[in-house]
Amino acid sequence: MKNKLGIILVCNCLFSLFINRGVGAEETINTGDCSFNGHPLYGKIQLVDSFPDLTVQVVSSFPDLKVQLVESFPHQCGQWQIVTSFPDTKIQIVESFPDVKIQYVDSFPGLP
Repeated sequence: MKNKLGIILVCNCLFSLFINRGVGAEETINTGDCSFNGHPLYGKIQLVDSFPDLTVQVVSSFPDLKVQLVESFPHQCGQWQIVTSFPDTKIQIVESFPDVKIQYVDSFPGLP
């Protein structure tokens, strides 16, 4: 009886370790290539209402990314060119629970 109870206890512990493995892991911005979950945080950006690659919230302080809107050549981290077709990344602006918080700036875009 004690053996069976011990085996069940060990199995439950191992099972809970495998199940809860990803619960506390939040996705973060990859600083090496300026991306989030494989999607670049620079380049041609399309604003969409549904099926975004990323959701963003515009904030005035403590952003995850400082964004500069440019007309052409968005090659630096945080430089966005808003387009209506053929985007590098599709984003949706939300009020809560964003993937990334952004702040619009006139100069020095990128990670704070």
